[in-house]
Amino acid sequence: MNMQPLPTVEELLWSWPAVCKAAKDEWAKDFALSIAKQSRHKNWTPSTKQHALMMRMVNEVYRHRGDFDGRDDFPLIED
Repeated sequence: MNMQPLPTVEELLWSWPAVCKAAKDEWAKDFALSIAKQSRHKNWTPSTKQHALMMRMVNEVYRHRGDFDGRDDFPLIED
């Protein structure tokens, strides 16, 4: 069983601008913008449900972008 720690809020917010841009339906856009606004408040932390949704949305962005998912992500420098 893989027991990796949950991403921190700071880690999720690092990717949040990409999530805001990638949100397709109205609900996702509203949620993403709401989190972006709330996160600017001092000592803000998401609820458990918000944190779970944030993780899903960040994961979805990277799943579709395909970042770092193959051997060809970084060209090899050969002598």
